[in-house]
Amino acid sequence: MQSPLLAVALLCLFGVLVQGYHLGTDDAEIYLPAIKQVVHPGLYPFGSAFFLAHAHLSHLAFVVGNACRLLHLTPDVTILLFHVLSFALLMASAWQLAACLFVHKRALWSAVAVLACVVSVPVAGTALCIADPFLTARSLSTPLTLFALASFLNRRYLPAVAWLLLAGFVHPQMVVYVAGLMAFLLLEPAFSRAAARAVPVRAAVALASPLLGTFSLQPATGDYRQVLYTRTFFFMGQWAWWEWSGVVLPLALLFWLSRQPVAGTRATMLRLCSALVGFGLFSTAVALLLSSSTRFDSLTRLQPMRSFHLVYICMFLMLGGLLGEHVLRLRPVRWLLCFVPLAGGMLWLNLSQYPNSPHLELPGLTPRNAWVQGFLWIRDNTPTDAIFAIDPRYLERPGNDQHGFRAIAERSVLSDYFKDSGAVTMFPQLLPEWKQEQAAQAGWQHFGPQDFTRLQQQFGVSWVVLEHPVAGMQCPFRNQAILVCKV
Repeated sequence: MQSPLLAVALLCLFGVLVQGYHLGTDDAEIYLPAIKQVVHPGLYPFGSAFFLAHAHLSHLAFVVGNACRLLHLTPDVTILLFHVLSFALLMASAWQLAACLFVHKRALWSAVAVLACVVSVPVAGTALCIADPFLTARSLSTPLTLFALASFLNRRYLPAVAWLLLAGFVHPQMVVYVAGLMAFLLLEPAFSRAAARAVPVRAAVALASPLLGTFSLQPATGDYRQVLYTRTFFFMGQWAWWEWSGVVLPLALLFWLSRQPVAGTRATMLRLCSALVGFGLFSTAVALLLSSSTRFDSLTRLQPMRSFHLVYICMFLMLGGLLGEHVLRLRPVRWLLCFVPLAGGMLWLNLSQYPNSPHLELPGLTPRNAWVQGFLWIRDNTPTDAIFAIDPRYLERPGNDQHGFRAIAERSVLSDYFKDSGAVTMFPQLLPEWKQEQAAQAGWQHFGPQDFTRLQQQFGVSWVVLEHPVAGMQCPFRNQAILVCKV
């Protein structure tokens, strides 16, 4: 069944309004600078390796950056348009996947509406949510992988391969997970018999061990080990109980749904549930294996538990479809009683994540966030080749709401502690540069003019962003949160 245009448009509008939009926050600090560098190659002459290391694995920057040039729009407007497009594609792909599982249209509406509400739900302990309120490579790869899965379930294998190739063009890692699920769908009859005998975990370890044995396995050591272990989501042994519950409960629910057919569902539902259980158990077994010994430290970067991103999407579509089919039916009052509290609750949670920022941070509007005000002043009033220094932990400073400097100010900056260390965990060759810059910024809260002069001599820093006045510094911009000062 094709996803109707009106349904997709309405659900997209509904979902974006519930989730919000926050330009340049969190992981957008990785992808947006790469996009803006495609549009303006002169940007970021210093420190670009920290975002290009990730961005080079995806063609998102190439696509969005060149679209910006072709459309003659500003980068921020183009990024917003691609974000809305990606959400619309998510709704369309979810509709097609739900159509593989349910018979009646009321179930499809409910399934996709539930997904639109809960896209901000975290996926167990993986540090992912179903969809982000900003543009990343995953924003586009997610709907493309869902289109691939829907085609595969409908036995349209050539379109499935085409969708996978497109998704790989944007985010190669996420394609591996949907390909793994497809493998379990092919093996599902045999797996269903094994599941009753509790074989999947043992089978997963047996299958994973020879593969892992082909690598040269060495424990992480020294500074790299310290950085790597700041990413607790790499190591299941460090997960809290509620993060573990995000693994156990979805698999238990899917196992229950796989036991017998439910009225209003297609045979594909049982098949997909069984495959998801096997897929989830296999991923968990591999993740536990990688967390079991320091010999596997470098392999934890593969993050097998990210496969639960797909598990969660399918689970919420199934729950939403069953809700519409058997509870809401064609009773408008029931739909209101269900979705008004659900959307309202998720809206409240989404607002609480960005307490110092508007719910929709649209380009061209005067920003309410004081940090963003300063970053935009920098973008408009400083040389494009300027190199900045800022508190390396600025992303968690009060009032910042995770707004990234590079993404919004569009200027080079010394490495930060949080996002750039993430690049180091994935690309260890960046460690010496990151370590040197972190050492140079140690004790930032107590820096004086002589320290900023040292940064200028060592790295070419010409501007700094401060939270408190420093005697002798000329600061042409200041507001209640930050000052922008020339060295």
